[in-house]
Amino acid sequence: MSTITSEELSATTLLRFATAGSVDDGKSTLVGRLLHDSKSILSDQLEAVERASANRGQETPDLALLTDGLRAEREQGITIDVAYRYFATPRRRFILADTPGHVQYTRNMVTGASTAELTVILVDARNGVVEQTRRHAAIAALLRVPHVVLAVNKMDLVEYRETVFAEIAEEFTAYASELGVPEVTAIPISALAGDNVVDPSANMDWYGGPTFLEHLETVPVSHDLAHCHARLPVQYVIRPQTAEHPDYRGYAGQIAAGTFHVGEAVTVLPSGRTSTIAGIDLLGEPVDSAWTTQSVTVLLEDDIDISRGDLIVPTKDAPPTTQDVEATVCHVADQPLTVGHRVLIKHGTRTVKAIVKDIPSRLTLDDLSLHPHPGQLVANDIGRVKIRTSQPLPVDSYADSRRTGSFILIDPADGTTLTAGMVGESFASPEPVKDRSDDDGWDF
Repeated sequence: MSTITSEELSATTLLRFATAGSVDDGKSTLVGRLLHDSKSILSDQLEAVERASANRGQETPDLALLTDGLRAEREQGITIDVAYRYFATPRRRFILADTPGHVQYTRNMVTGASTAELTVILVDARNGVVEQTRRHAAIAALLRVPHVVLAVNKMDLVEYRETVFAEIAEEFTAYASELGVPEVTAIPISALAGDNVVDPSANMDWYGGPTFLEHLETVPVSHDLAHCHARLPVQYVIRPQTAEHPDYRGYAGQIAAGTFHVGEAVTVLPSGRTSTIAGIDLLGEPVDSAWTTQSVTVLLEDDIDISRGDLIVPTKDAPPTTQDVEATVCHVADQPLTVGHRVLIKHGTRTVKAIVKDIPSRLTLDDLSLHPHPGQLVANDIGRVKIRTSQPLPVDSYADSRRTGSFILIDPADGTTLTAGMVGESFASPEPVKDRSDDDGWDF
């Protein structure tokens, strides 16, 4: 494995990306090939894969085993859980989420792609765009993933024909455009043979674009959260009450978006009380400003009752608070989500009681039509919901902020995650919502 110095790593950018595709499209093989050909695996890892492959009667190493780590995955030759891999080249660092292809594991893709800046959707060149391809494209669009790569795999099995690649790329790009996907890059590859993965293919001289790795290394990564609406969910209130710090009162958390400055006027939500930032501590040292993903402690000039779950925002850029949340959701639990369902909603560091007041529509992925008022969503369904919360929540639109525009619904009985939600409009307009009264139980 090639070594990269700490100086080189600090100078490179970070790209989070996820892979998705239908069953047997070759996701794990692509990831294995990428790690192998970019010399990003250790010798003992490769030896373990070679032994496992030999035990299965295979003459060459099955590179898919580099990511299919669960025993059930190895036995069945499929991906079941999200596999995270961390690797780096001299040009960029990567966090990769390899997600399953089976329809019953669609929810795993939501987990893997929720923080991704790029999604790779694989298509078997022999099969073209299938239902799972459309499903994964829809999820990428819902999650507002900025970049989508269409990797047309197994080109060796269609004799590397350009017409096959062109037809698949055209069909997928047209579908993605309907969903509002901002950018699609199509790359013809053979993960098994290594064509256009790390090295250019000698079998596809008609293709003049970048290899898969070259695109990953050069795709623009804006990390523009530092320029978004500034948001600090309070995780913990720090009060040492020691002789050295008798009056210290700090509000600690990870900045979800934007930048905060000492001297800036801020509002605490949902109470609406205002103050000014008197200081910012980062790693125990005072700083003048701090920005997205940094974990900080903020000190205010006024003593305000602030606790975990509150949100500190600039006064000039405060989001509205509401008890009525409309969102697009992907249901991830085995038990259905029904109208009248009593849940907990977790938004940032705040968790409150809520009721599902209506399910206006369920999305049909084949033609992007909406099935009005289905009454419930089952596992892997995508739909619109209207939720009434027991307390006001300061929510942003997911289109404006992926961090503060998202939430999860939780079963209050056992803590099971039920649904992943994105506030505001999706790529499909919801049906008009009609309130339904629910006088029994939690009704706010």
